[in-house]
Amino acid sequence: MDYLGLIINIFVSVAKTGNDRHAFTSSSRAEIRTLCGNWRESRQIDRSKASSLGKLSEARYRTMQFYSRRKKLIGNSQTEQLYGHCLQFYGQPPIENISLSEFETFAVDRLKLLKTVENLGVSYVKTSELYTKKLDAEFSNLNFPYKIEASTKDDWKPQTGPSEYEKRRKDHISHFILRLAYCQTEDLRRWFIQQEIDLFRYRFNDLPSKNIGQFLQYNNLHYHTISIDEKKKLMDKLVTSSFAVSGSTVDGKDFYKVPFQDALDLVRTRKVYLNGGYVYIPHQDIVTIVLNDFRTRLSKALALTARSLPAVQSDERLQPLLNHLSHAYVGQDYSIQKSIGKISLEQIDPLSAKSYPLCMRQLHRGLRDSHHLRHGGRMQYGLFLKGIGLTLDQALQFWRSEFVKGKVDADKFDKAYAYSIRHMFGKEGKRTDYTPYSCMKVILSNPPSQGDQHGCPFRHSDPELLKQKLQSYKVSPSGISQILELVKGMHYQLACQKYFELTHSIEDSGFSLNHPNQYFMESQKLLGGPGAGVKVEVKREDNPATKPPNPSPHQTPGPGNLPQEVAAEITEDLDSFFQDA
Repeated sequence: MDYLGLIINIFVSVAKTGNDRHAFTSSSRAEIRTLCGNWRESRQIDRSKASSLGKLSEARYRTMQFYSRRKKLIGNSQTEQLYGHCLQFYGQPPIENISLSEFETFAVDRLKLLKTVENLGVSYVKTSELYTKKLDAEFSNLNFPYKIEASTKDDWKPQTGPSEYEKRRKDHISHFILRLAYCQTEDLRRWFIQQEIDLFRYRFNDLPSKNIGQFLQYNNLHYHTISIDEKKKLMDKLVTSSFAVSGSTVDGKDFYKVPFQDALDLVRTRKVYLNGGYVYIPHQDIVTIVLNDFRTRLSKALALTARSLPAVQSDERLQPLLNHLSHAYVGQDYSIQKSIGKISLEQIDPLSAKSYPLCMRQLHRGLRDSHHLRHGGRMQYGLFLKGIGLTLDQALQFWRSEFVKGKVDADKFDKAYAYSIRHMFGKEGKRTDYTPYSCMKVILSNPPSQGDQHGCPFRHSDPELLKQKLQSYKVSPSGISQILELVKGMHYQLACQKYFELTHSIEDSGFSLNHPNQYFMESQKLLGGPGAGVKVEVKREDNPATKPPNPSPHQTPGPGNLPQEVAAEITEDLDSFFQDA
């Protein structure tokens, strides 16, 4: 009973009686005395209950601890069962909670892995020793499982670095995160399926025969090896029909007996022996069947994920991250450059011929020819120049000297264009230090229209025009053919990397190209120029919205004070600036 509340109500009623002291003396005082006595008794009862309950609470606490430990053990048992094999079909989604930072880390690491798989798949034969060696190194660097390492319970305990269990957990969760990001369009789904299949093929081929059988059983794929007696009986047929199988090697190879409808690709190409509705598949070809199954499952899963995506996108914590992942740049950040001021304006022309990627070389040539660039070109080239070391004063001088050679006088330049240049250096507006555009941003956002010079020439140029441009830059005919073949396969960054190798006369660049400023830095390292040895800050994503604003020493006139047509053009510039990188 709330005695204190009743006492307060009595005081309120007394206050309403005004000066009637008799009413308070005769009725209220006695009632208050009685209630206070009852309140003291209730407090004593509460204390005695608390002492007895304290003994019970200790027992209850121990019981709760027991159930908590039991629940944890059950959870660990389920998780170990979920990650019971180093290779998965990813049939069951994750069942645990993770932090947003871990969510982002897992997603970015897997994205790096898939991009490495894509680059190596184009540059090397997928089953070659060099391909396997480079992919092994990437797996190890990113802490993903790629070998059979967990054979006993002790292997699940952390030793040096992440345990095998932690690697498998990361592999499982990161796959499902990228499913959310790459289920949104047909192109994204196609890319994701292809890279995951290549990744799966590499890992499956690395499994010993014993573990392949365990994997098939684990995923309810009822493909069994034939007995030794049956193999001897069919030996001539198996040797005749199977590729890379001879009489001397057939004894040491496993053959799987599979319903022919599950191996139509192998039947179509006449690579297997067919008899009685079953095909006999040698060990090295069973991966074809498993990959077809994996492709079918993953394709259906992505379609189902796409239907459920609106519910996920309603979470404001996840929506920006998922939208950004599909075209995220996961390399170095070139916004904070330690070579500021080391490149002079007189060096820009020779550097453009030696160390510029084709996109920036095209922009520089267009600027020199027409003495003007539209807003998309100004931003793409302006941020690149900032990244290679131009200061704000140098940038203003560079753009002013070029524009005044055209139809823009110095006064109009100061009013219409100087503001946007100061803006990209973080001296106007939100005072954000903007990041030079990555290759993915150049390729995927703001495609050029008629009269524009920006964009990626490998992505946005007509193949015939691209061929003429490469010829004018003295690229060999065989090199042009290689570049055009990569462009045809939509490997635009690899085409640019091949352009780097051809123009620098090297066989292998030794890096994966992801950024125009990376191209410049690597070129300068080879040539020993002013950019050689310059260090840049490592950053996971070039998202300018996350950077702190710079202090404001003074305020200069903004676009609101400019003529209407000039303000409209600058506003168009700034809209593009505010896009995520």
